[in-house]
Amino acid sequence: MAKILYEVKQNQNEHNAAFGKWYAKIRSLETLNTRRLAQHIADHGSIYTPDVVYGVLEKFRSCLLEMLLESKKVKIEGLGTFYCTLENQKKGALKKEDFNVNKHLKALHIRFLPEQTTEENISSREFLKKAEFVNVDSLLPKEDEESGGSNSGNAGNQNQGGNTGGNTGGNEGGNTGGNTGGTTGGGEEGGM
Repeated sequence: MAKILYEVKQNQNEHNAAFGKWYAKIRSLETLNTRRLAQHIADHGSIYTPDVVYGVLEKFRSCLLEMLLESKKVKIEGLGTFYCTLENQKKGALKKEDFNVNKHLKALHIRFLPEQTTEENISSREFLKKAEFVNVDSLLPKEDEESGGSNSGNAGNQNQGGNTGGNTGGNEGGNTGGNTGGTTGGGEEGGM
């Protein structure tokens, strides 16, 4: 079974209310680019070659962006919905007729809302229940093991930690499961 690796980090931001507290943070092993994801899909019993899968993924990417820029949401059944939100400048227009896109808009964000149907729920809280967590410290050799001693500690599954946060975005919309790009903030506890 696949496992989510995490490490426990201390909040070092002195200006944050959570300063000095400890939080779990995902420890990613690598980032797959489109070509490597295509290879992975092809290796999983697909009848399509990696080049064909890559072509489909590239077409998906370009069409997804095209649809989002046409004010459409894109729902991928079993995965979730991609959509856009606007982030406005802090000081808005005083009157409706004074609103100017170039002056008052700060950013256009791509958001992702995980599938939340009962059958295929991968919202933050449900996804947390499906995951198995391993503290990366448990995978490192212990000092007494290196010196030939025995360690009776459990280096197995440390089912704790995790991040169920999200990013509420700019001035509208929201994000219950993280985002796919371009936003500040984040869902990590304690503002790390």
